[in-house]
Amino acid sequence: MVTMIVGEVANFVAYVYAPAVLVTPLGALSIIISAALAHFLLKERLQKMGVLGCLSCIVGSVVIVIHAPQEHTPASVQEIWILATQPAFLIYVAATLSAVLALILHFEPRYGQTNILVYLGICSLMGAITVVSIKAIGIAIKLTMEGVSQVAYPQTWFFVTVAAICVITQLNYLNKALDTFNAAIVSPVYYVMFTTLTIIASAIMFKDWSGQNVSSIASELCGFITVLSGTIILHATREQETASTQGTVTWYISGDSMKNIEDECLIALHGADYLEQ
Repeated sequence: MVTMIVGEVANFVAYVYAPAVLVTPLGALSIIISAALAHFLLKERLQKMGVLGCLSCIVGSVVIVIHAPQEHTPASVQEIWILATQPAFLIYVAATLSAVLALILHFEPRYGQTNILVYLGICSLMGAITVVSIKAIGIAIKLTMEGVSQVAYPQTWFFVTVAAICVITQLNYLNKALDTFNAAIVSPVYYVMFTTLTIIASAIMFKDWSGQNVSSIASELCGFITVLSGTIILHATREQETASTQGTVTWYISGDSMKNIEDECLIALHGADYLEQ
C-alpha cells in the first residue's frame, strides 16, 4: 500500500514537470517491473514472448523519451484556464461528455454486460479529462509552494471539482469492467484507450506538439505504438500462462493406476476399477 501511494504521488508530480504525451505512455514501465519481480521473487516463469513484450516496451519508451516535446509550464492557473477554454478543447470536452452520456444512458443498459468497450470507453474518456485537470491542479500547487498562491482563484477549485467527479466516475466503471470481464483483457484494452485519449486531450489543450517537426512527432507515435504492442504481448502471455495452469484433475483408481482428464469434462464414477465420461 505504501509503495502504491508513493508511486501515485510520483506520477502526479511527473505530470507537473513533463507533458502528458511523455508521462502517460511510460506507465507501461510498471508492467515490465511487475513482470520482472514476479519472475524473480514469485518464481512466475516469464515466457519468451513475455520477454519480447518487455523489450518492446523498453524500446518504445526510449524512443518516446528521446523525441518528447519540451514542457511549457503556465505561469498561473488563469493561463491554464485560457488553454482550457480555447475553442478546440471546448469542442473536445463537448464531444467527450456527449459520448460518455450516450454510453451511460443508451449503451450500458443494453451492452454493458457483453461488450467490454462500453465500460472502458467511459473510463478512458473520463480518465483523459482527469489527467488534464490533475495537471492543472499540480501546477497550481507548484506555483503556490513557490510563493505565488493560486488558492484564491476560482479556476483552481473548478479543476479540483472536475478531477474529483472524473476520478469517481472512472473508478466506478473500471470496477464494473473488472467485475464483468477478465482482468487479463481489461488491462491492455484500458491502457490502450486511456493512453490514446489522454495524449489527444493533452495535445489539444496544452499544445504539446507545438513547435515540433513532423519527424519528431512521427517518432513519438512509432514509440507509442511499440509500447502498446509490448503491453498487449505481455498481457496475452500472462493470459496463456493462466490458462495453462488451470489444470488437469488427477486421481487414482484401485490404488495402482493414475489417469488425467481436463477439468472441463464431466466425470461419472460407476465402479472401483473404471469410469465413464
